[in-house]
Amino acid sequence: MTVVLTGAAGTIGSALLARLPGYGWALRPFDRVPVEGGVLGDITVPADLDAAMDGANAVVHLAGVGTEAPWPVLREANFDGALHVFEAARRHGVRRVVYASSIHATGFTPASAPNLPAATPARPDTLYGVSKVFGEALGRYYADRYDMQVAYLRIGTFAPTPPNVWTLSNWLSPDDCGRLVDACLRSPQLSYALVWGISANTRRTWSLDEGYAVGYRPRDDAEDYADAVPAGQSYPSDAFVGGGFTSPGFGIDEVAARS
Repeated sequence: MTVVLTGAAGTIGSALLARLPGYGWALRPFDRVPVEGGVLGDITVPADLDAAMDGANAVVHLAGVGTEAPWPVLREANFDGALHVFEAARRHGVRRVVYASSIHATGFTPASAPNLPAATPARPDTLYGVSKVFGEALGRYYADRYDMQVAYLRIGTFAPTPPNVWTLSNWLSPDDCGRLVDACLRSPQLSYALVWGISANTRRTWSLDEGYAVGYRPRDDAEDYADAVPAGQSYPSDAFVGGGFTSPGFGIDEVAARS
């Protein structure tokens, strides 16, 4: 089965390029920069997406702006771009979409709640988080209106190893990321699902039940790296799912001033 991978040249995209073929998926990379064997294009250009989607069976959508940015930048990449991806998938009969959402869609949620469901109501911490809430609602619409099969991954801290103490609860390893996307691509039960994109971390307070329901079986644990992680400084924002993105420095005016 052919899977379009948007944002294939990015950090997560590169990790999936190295892992998903091992699960039997034939990948068709799509990015604005050349990727070997891929389609060169932009998610804001429908003709580019048509070239990528033709004959495909599924799409993993990673492309877009992956952090807080001024509104015009996010609007083009994360709002318009997401709509173009879903529309291209619909035009070409690509019914399954795996979408990279983020913990920042619900960033202002207290992180201390035990077994926090992946479907926790949206409380975005930034305009970037708002863009991910939009993407989640867009997927719900396409699932209900057009009977598409959509999985949304509220991804935590993706990195080779957890970079600090705060991430010991929300780390997603590259290998577990591959396992999660593979599970979402092949799950026979999928209609619409929200899943935390995290590993099997001992310190997590977030539920993996939704991941289990689509066949995700994480194997890595941030605790294995706890002794090597620098203690660092504690911040009030550590109490929230979104961490530092909930701090005053990520307001609209502050972000615009830094751009």
